[in-house]
Amino acid sequence: MLNQKLSKIFFEIGEYLSMNNVPFKPYAYQKVALLLDGLEEDVGLIYKRGGLKALEKIPGVGESIAKKIEEYIKTGKIKYYEKLKKKIPVKMAELTSVEGVGPQMVNKLYNYLGIKDLKDLEKAALEHKIRKLSGFGAKTEENILQGINFLKKSKGRFLLGDILPVARDLRNKLSHVQYVERVDICGSTRRRKETIGDMDFLAISEKPKYIVDYFTSLPNLVTVYGKGETKAMIRIELDNGEEIDVDLRIIPKNDYGAALQYFTGCRDHNIVLRKMAIKRGLKLNEYGLFKKVKNNKWKKIASKTEEEIYHKMKMDWMAPELRTNNGEIKAALEHKLPKIIGYNDIKGDLHCHTKWDGGNNTIKEMAQRAIKMGYEYLGITDHTKALKIEHGLDEKKLLKQGKEIDKLNAQFKKNKIKFRILKGCEANILKDGSLDIPNKVLKKLDYVVAGVHTDLNLSKEKMTQRIMKAMENPYVKIIAHPTGRILKQRSQYEIDFDKILEKAKETKTILEINSQPTRLDLDFQNIRRAKSKGVKMVIDTDSHYVDHLRYMELGIAQARRGWAEKKDIINTKNLKGLLIALHKK
Repeated sequence: MLNQKLSKIFFEIGEYLSMNNVPFKPYAYQKVALLLDGLEEDVGLIYKRGGLKALEKIPGVGESIAKKIEEYIKTGKIKYYEKLKKKIPVKMAELTSVEGVGPQMVNKLYNYLGIKDLKDLEKAALEHKIRKLSGFGAKTEENILQGINFLKKSKGRFLLGDILPVARDLRNKLSHVQYVERVDICGSTRRRKETIGDMDFLAISEKPKYIVDYFTSLPNLVTVYGKGETKAMIRIELDNGEEIDVDLRIIPKNDYGAALQYFTGCRDHNIVLRKMAIKRGLKLNEYGLFKKVKNNKWKKIASKTEEEIYHKMKMDWMAPELRTNNGEIKAALEHKLPKIIGYNDIKGDLHCHTKWDGGNNTIKEMAQRAIKMGYEYLGITDHTKALKIEHGLDEKKLLKQGKEIDKLNAQFKKNKIKFRILKGCEANILKDGSLDIPNKVLKKLDYVVAGVHTDLNLSKEKMTQRIMKAMENPYVKIIAHPTGRILKQRSQYEIDFDKILEKAKETKTILEINSQPTRLDLDFQNIRRAKSKGVKMVIDTDSHYVDHLRYMELGIAQARRGWAEKKDIINTKNLKGLLIALHKK
């Protein structure tokens, strides 16, 4: 897909324009970048089907942007972008990936210190040159170094939301190769880990040469590390220009279950299983489960299916998401595994944005997509006024939006459509724990989602108290992205999560599992902790575009990794049950 490549280009154009304080245009380009990143259909296919006019029909894409997309499709370049890069020769995406480093800071660092890339930035910070610049100081320099160290730890990792579509596309291609009977995604992608290091595939084929030859001649191939009769290791280029390693193994049909279990992992889960097997006089590896017989020979007793492997180990089979070596083996032995939430159990999404606050689609368009997905309800939660960068709504606009929602709901009822749009907002938790919208307005909404968006570097005690105070507000039902982390960009802010859970339990406040690929917040450990304390959760997409609604799958995967069951997640309930859950406060 071209979407990710173009998304990266348009986002950088916006940042280059921001460097020069160009009004309005940076936001427009970055808005389109987010749109393309979440767009399900390839813009290349859209253009092929209907040309420039088809591109202009994409919500949020005007004539100017459409022409640039067309230019890239035809030439592989956008002259406007190349001109900007030549004028200011910095690695923009690399520098702004550091938390707290924005385009205007990049401009100043380049003009005064000649900083062009991450290496230059780190060197200047270590030599204490940055603190000497006007408006920076020692604290800014320290934060930059912390941000660089965080990036180093994340290097070589890819977001699950970026890799899963790639893996599925490759699996689909491999499955259509001649003589291929079955193909599965394995490894951390199958376990739905938040970030992925590489991709693994298993296949069944009586003539493996055909699939190996196809695999080692992919159009986006970068390197072939190794190629054998039944396996190959390669590196491919992703749409955003990054590269990832991919392994393929072709397994005999009778041994497939053992290989699927082994190559799904995780490593620690497999080590514990192998040690258990040894204690029982068995041997477990990627070829099967074996029992020692006469003459010290080994007899294979299970290998065809994963279920057979676990059953012979006197355990229940467990979903791949649970295989983290965090108690699932003991639970499986005791037949006490949780009945985790399913991928089709969600009845609606309670955290969605619209054109009202800088999103790309109307309320009606968001609702129509939700109806198409089989949802019973959709919550509209546009940002409120303190978040000016998102064009947050003030009191008057919130009430005006509510009237539009009432009209749409009346239309649904008239047309006998059993669907309801819920009136909400994503209010900002200010530094002192108060909200940026008064209660007299909040009480007119169906519910309030509250989140921290500014002043992220408070002390652990102050940040904890800030969130706890917001929970005490009678109209706050949900805390959005509770720990504030951004995967591959910044760690969570300092909070006492045990105290947060206590307050959530006391105030009956619901904690969000945010499905955005860059967030997946709560993480699976905190989901497990919330579940153990009886704190209810909600899985939301934080959608800014209709195509973002599909991210729900990522949040469900995260919930499954955290052992969450339907009863733990409020938006598995029908509309009546949901409204009861929201108004227990």
